[in-house]
Amino acid sequence: MSTLFISDLHLTLQRPAMGEIFLDFLRGQACGAEALYILGDLFEIWLGDDAVVDEYRPYVEALKALADNGVPLYFQQGNRDFLTSSGFEAMTGARLIDHHTIIDLYGTPTLLMHGDLLCTDDVDYLKFRAMILSKEWQDEFLSKTVAERVEYGRMLRDKSREAMQEKKELIMDVNQDAVEETMRRYQVRQLIHGHTHRPAVHQFLLDGETVTRTVLPDWYERGGVLVCNENGCQLQALTSN
Repeated sequence: MSTLFISDLHLTLQRPAMGEIFLDFLRGQACGAEALYILGDLFEIWLGDDAVVDEYRPYVEALKALADNGVPLYFQQGNRDFLTSSGFEAMTGARLIDHHTIIDLYGTPTLLMHGDLLCTDDVDYLKFRAMILSKEWQDEFLSKTVAERVEYGRMLRDKSREAMQEKKELIMDVNQDAVEETMRRYQVRQLIHGHTHRPAVHQFLLDGETVTRTVLPDWYERGGVLVCNENGCQLQALTSN
């Protein structure tokens, strides 16, 4: 059996093929997993646990079926689904985990992150992130009607696309100093994250030891999963059946 890690699916009706791949994954490979970790941005946008749009319901129901089938399911908020809360846990059977979570991955202490906090060169984004994670901002947003949230969410997505087009590629990737400082702070030699949409396995020296940073793939063109067991970890591509 293996432990599985995915992130950055950005599920939306605009990419139905990715949704089908995800459902196939939950009904197939994930059923035999020791655990499934979703490290953020499962949805294109989450408007609150009381405002689940119809297009997301098949995914929510499939996650609940997986959890009910006995597979431990863990969810880490990303920058698109930061409004998930206890209602999401009840709907899906997933357990929400902290933005920095350490697990024992087959004997190796491993830090799990969405990854956006490592992009310290993107100062404007980090200021925006601090704002939307504040209780004041979230309370105000969740007080809006669902229709108002939909419109506001559309505006945020449009602004995000415009900002990404103007930013240099470098600042949207992780900062190596931030990676090293974070791994030192949490005393780990293995880090798994998403967010940057640049899947790869990076090995480098940190304080005289070889450490590993694995970046999970996004699901824009095809699905992808990190499969870990006692023999190590491997990135795998997913395609529709």
